[in-house]
Amino acid sequence: MRLVATTVIALRALRRNKMRSVLTALGMIIGVGAVIALVSIGNGAKLQVEASVASLGQNVISVYPGSVSTSGARGGWGSASTLTPDDALAIQREIAGVVAVSPETRDRAQVLANGLNWNTTVFGESPDFTSIRAWDLSEGAMFTEADVRSAAKIAVIGQTIADQVFPGSAPVGQTLRIRNIPFKVVGVLRSKGFNYFGTDQDDAVIVPYTSAMRRIARRTTVNTLLIQALAPEQMFRIQQETTDLLQQRRAGRDPDFTVRNQLELAQVATANARNMTALLGAIASVSLIVGGIGIMNIMLVSVTERTREIGIRLAIGAHDHDIRLQFLLEAMVLSLMGGALGILLGVGASQLVAQLNGWPTLVSMPAVIGAFLFSGAVGILFGFYPAHKAAQLDPIEALRFE
Repeated sequence: MRLVATTVIALRALRRNKMRSVLTALGMIIGVGAVIALVSIGNGAKLQVEASVASLGQNVISVYPGSVSTSGARGGWGSASTLTPDDALAIQREIAGVVAVSPETRDRAQVLANGLNWNTTVFGESPDFTSIRAWDLSEGAMFTEADVRSAAKIAVIGQTIADQVFPGSAPVGQTLRIRNIPFKVVGVLRSKGFNYFGTDQDDAVIVPYTSAMRRIARRTTVNTLLIQALAPEQMFRIQQETTDLLQQRRAGRDPDFTVRNQLELAQVATANARNMTALLGAIASVSLIVGGIGIMNIMLVSVTERTREIGIRLAIGAHDHDIRLQFLLEAMVLSLMGGALGILLGVGASQLVAQLNGWPTLVSMPAVIGAFLFSGAVGILFGFYPAHKAAQLDPIEALRFE
């Protein structure tokens, strides 16, 4: 009963000064709102990065050329290539858990159609490319293994190419000239937009890798080997076995390739986004501390203003811990009320940012709960000194206070 009575007294005291109570809680409202809004923006950015990395493909392992040494001249990642389609066939044939492999070539080229031209990247790939990259077609179909074997002059284009050189018409069945070589368009890839590196994925032309090697680039090596693992848990094993197999095929020469898997890229990307979210949350948390200082300041003023009231309560039998509890409850009510209103403010602000700027946001329930509990802890921390000061007042001196 004593706790209930003390709580009622504390609430009455806050209700007597409604405006001051609201202004005191304003610091907590802004602090909690800032934490939730900024963490929501950070989580949205993290989600966008994860989606962008996922758009690069499903369970992808990539083999790049690198670490080349020729006549004393040494080069690092991507400096030269000794990778061949035979390496891709060996990987698919000899390593368990590999479901698809695509030897990849990349060349910049001017493409022409309908009197229009566009400079783009021409990729040489296998038919497994769409499976590896988890990329569906919006029109037409992908080329086949028979097209690869015959180095057929056919192409699948991205949406940007369709918009630039086939505006207002259906690209499938039309002719696209690549370095003045006619290629028949057999499919259009579904739009994917920009990737994690800021590259327009739709600005691409995909042809059979044999066509790219023999007809366009006239080369015998490829730029990259794209490998798709059956499951994420097999990726590190396949990565190691790919390294061993390619090294074995090079008969003891120094490694001239680099093997990377998508999980490594995803871990780095999400770690950066996670660090940014934590930094935003830490910056916003400073305003919570400032709000707590505001509560302590107002509570000290309140103790001074209510010295005589405290003296009367002590004189009629209240204990010092009752007084301490009363002022602690007042501080906690102010901070928790501010926390509750701050949650509404933070959620509303994050939604407003998403609507106005088109940024992805994700309200985190752990952040909401954490900010609310932290606001309560701030109330206890910064309310304890004023409460303790009130409890230590001498009843006689307090009654004589004017």
